[in-house]
Amino acid sequence: MMKLLAVALTLLLAGCQPTPPDDAALLQSLRGQWVVINYWAQWCKPCIEEIPELNALDQNYDTVAVLGVNYDGATGDELQRQVGTLGVAFPTLQDDPAALLGQPRPTVLPTTLILDPDGEVVATLVGPQTLDSLTAATVGRQPG
Repeated sequence: MMKLLAVALTLLLAGCQPTPPDDAALLQSLRGQWVVINYWAQWCKPCIEEIPELNALDQNYDTVAVLGVNYDGATGDELQRQVGTLGVAFPTLQDDPAALLGQPRPTVLPTTLILDPDGEVVATLVGPQTLDSLTAATVGRQPG
């Protein structure tokens, strides 16, 4: 719950600043937690099927932050419409973070990047995920 409040506060405060914090600042603020970055699109049926799993991960694990990326680059009202229609309950980044993370842009959806608490990409999951597969890739991950 505290993690969700921290992300919400960060996003809320962004509206009070002359320039909102960029995605790099948001990712930096999440250091110390597992970060799951999920690429989704409204036309992707497997994406739609896994959204409840991602919502559950975000809501039930304080040590994991889930962030979304709209693959089609929707912004503003259109992004909010898609988020509402699909029931996305986790924050959606404004820009694709692939280059920032030193990763290629995904070519298959859904794709999920797993960042460890140090901010390093430790896994790329392709295809729809379940709560079990997501927890195994984050909080249940074995060291090494």
